[in-house]
Order: sequence, then C-alpha cells, then structure tokens
Amino acid sequence: MIKFSTDFIWGTATSAYQIEGAHNADGKGPSIWDSFCTIPNRIKNNENGNVGIDHYHRYKEDVALLKSQGFKAYRFSISWARIMPEGKGKVNEEGIAFYSNLIDELIKNDIVPWVTLYHWDLPLALEMENDGWLNPNIASYFEDYVKICFERFGDRVKNWITLNEPWVVAILGYGQGVFAPGRSSNSEPYLAAHHLILAHAKAVKLYKTSFTHQKGTIGITNNCDWREPLTDKPADIEAAERALLFFLGWFADPIYFGDYPQVMKDRLGDRLPKFTEDEKELIKNSSDFFGLNHYTTMYAAEDDHSGIKSSVYGNGGISEDQDVILTQDEAWPLTAFNWSVVPWGCYKLLEWISKRYNNPDIYITENGFACNDTLENGEVNDLERLDYYRQYLEACNEAIENGIKLKGYFAWSLFDNFEWASGYSVRFGINYIDYKTLKRTPKASALWFKKIIKNNGW
Repeated sequence: MIKFSTDFIWGTATSAYQIEGAHNADGKGPSIWDSFCTIPNRIKNNENGNVGIDHYHRYKEDVALLKSQGFKAYRFSISWARIMPEGKGKVNEEGIAFYSNLIDELIKNDIVPWVTLYHWDLPLALEMENDGWLNPNIASYFEDYVKICFERFGDRVKNWITLNEPWVVAILGYGQGVFAPGRSSNSEPYLAAHHLILAHAKAVKLYKTSFTHQKGTIGITNNCDWREPLTDKPADIEAAERALLFFLGWFADPIYFGDYPQVMKDRLGDRLPKFTEDEKELIKNSSDFFGLNHYTTMYAAEDDHSGIKSSVYGNGGISEDQDVILTQDEAWPLTAFNWSVVPWGCYKLLEWISKRYNNPDIYITENGFACNDTLENGEVNDLERLDYYRQYLEACNEAIENGIKLKGYFAWSLFDNFEWASGYSVRFGINYIDYKTLKRTPKASALWFKKIIKNNGW
C-alpha cells in the first residue's frame, strides 16, 4: 500500500475568474478577462465568467462541500479588480469583506487557506491606461495591491502564492494572443515575463521585510510539462533540456540563481531584457517553496529545419527561438484537451527540479484531468480521472521515496468551471456543476480523494 506522511498537504484549487461570477457586483472593477470575453469568437460558444458557478454568493455551501470531502487545504485566488477596481488607488471594502468572510469560513471548518494573489485577471484599467505587464511600473502597482492583501488577510493566511503560471500570461496573453489581453508578438512575452518576475520579487521582499510577524510562507507557482528526448541522440537530449529551460527555467532560474538561463541569453540576445545587479539580488532566493502545476509530457527533438513541424499545439515558448519539435506518442491516452497522460513524466520533472534547484520543498499546486463528464442517474462516471490521479500520485510517491521533497498536492479543480478560451466545454472538476441550476454533485474522484486523505494513502 502506498502511504503519504501524516503532514502531507492534501488540497484542491480554483481561481477567482473561473468560479466567482458576480463580475460587476459590489464595486468590483472589470478585468482583462471580463473584456476579452466580450470579443466575438475568442471564447468557445462566446461564453464568459460573468456568473461562473456563482461562488461569490455560494461560498459557504462550497466550503461545506470541501469539508465533507476531507480536504485539509484550499487554494483560491483573489481578484485584484475586486480589491482595487482600477488596479491602483481606491480600495473596495466590499471586496475585502468577501475574501475575509471566505477565509474565516475556511478556518472555521479546519481548512487551511492557500491564497494566490494573481491568477491572470489583471484589472482592465491597468491594461488600457498603463499597458499592463508591458509597463515597468506594473511591479509597483502589484506591490501596492499585495500590501493590502497582507494587511487585511495576513493575520489568518499563512500560505501565499504571488503569481500563477506567469508563462501563460507571457506566452498565451502576449505571444500567441489566445488568452487575455490577446496580444500577438515575438518580443512582448519576454518583456511581460521580465516584469512579472520583478513583481513577484518585490511582493516577496515586502512580505519578508514588513510582515515577518505574520510568520507565513510565500512563493510562486510555475507550470511545466515534461520534455522527454525523442531519441538518445545528443541533439535530441539537448533539445529536450533547452525546451525545459525556455519553459520552466525562464521563470525558475532567476528565482533560484538570480538570472535567466544562459541558453536563453545566448539565443535571444537583446530581445531578452536584462536584470540589473540590484534586481538580481532582489530576485534570487525569492521563494520559500517551489510551486508546480503539471499536467502532461511530450517528446522533444532537435528542429533541423527540414520542414517537419510539432504535432501538438504550442511548444512551451516561441518556436523559432528554441529549435525544438514536439510530438506525442500515439499510444498515450489523451484528455479532452488532447494532453497526454504520462505519469512517469511527472516523476522525471520532479526529479529534474530537485536536481537543478538544490532539492527545494515542492508543492504540486495543480494536477488534474479534463474530460467531457455527463451526469447520469445523479452520478458521474469519471473512472478515467480516477486512473489519472492514481497514476500521478503513484509517481509522486515514488519521488518522495527517492528523496524528493514533495510536501503537498492540490487537485485541479474543486469544481467544473469556466475553462478560459474553452469556456464551459470541458470539465476539470472533482465536483460536477449543472450550469443551468448550478447544482453541485460530487464525482467518484471526490469520494476517492476523501478515502486517500483519511488514510494518507490507499
């Protein structure tokens, strides 16, 4: 029987725009996602998060569900525009009250809050008036915002995540244009990423200098898929490593080493912004833990420019900068997002992180399975999701047994919800949502997690 330690953190996760709804209620300002969703054909079926699953009004019911399923921790994000409608200046006290009440409800039910300060929903005013993450002043605006969060919630919140998946913000938001704010460029992603890293570092410094009395921890969550060399040829091995550095190393290397990976500096030249010596000092060692969102694996091969293209969407960055071709094995099962199910890739990524970054404490802050669940006779048959979780947790357990300091696991997601550009067409949750009635129905996977958490294994 596989067992996890009794202090292993079992949690599940959500984000504000995906579940809260109440998009313009009680003084909340618009975010870039509120705006992006109004552009025709950007979101599947032209859907939006205006109502979401109405968590804003039903949070007590949702916390009760969390408690009934045995979860010990809950990761959620705060909407910057609900706290500061214009992204700076005036504070919205009704927004403060909502998150304060949610935190109190969690604690009352013995659930530890893990708070993400930014999960992609930038206040629209900062994008329209200040060029969003392209403006170097954004780091100071972010610092002002997080200070309010530390002041108002830090007496009860002891686990902070500054940014969720800055790679997504940079590449999908400013590179490929498929996520808000919808910009397409081969240079803006590197500038946006630069400012995201500095914003993270400034927030951490503020917390470490002015809020040490709160005795909490603070870090960042990055996303990464594993890149397995297609062959044992040195060129393919180098391509896989390069792909990882352009994906995860892009954001993790500055935080652990103080600067970007050398391969990025060599290949990008002046297109990659440079940190000053003071900024390097600010950024280095600016995370108490390694937050990781992981879902899938791909094969990586050297692009010899023969005309062969990646067989999968995207490649972890801007393709012409990496010279990497990505493919999937046809034998690998696929999720509804066409993401391959490859548990051993999770193990290898954890091992790579541990070796490269000197064995940090790691928390998997997202991992999950998307499929087209349906409700039949009041139940959801999500055996594929159960198999996914079981296999990935086996890989996690193997990593722990081999000395990797994996301390916790958050299943994505607590609920079916608005899945960004895919709208409501795919389901990630361990709880089914009827989008007409907004009724919550636990899936088999939720009941399975309850048994795991109770027994610390299976």
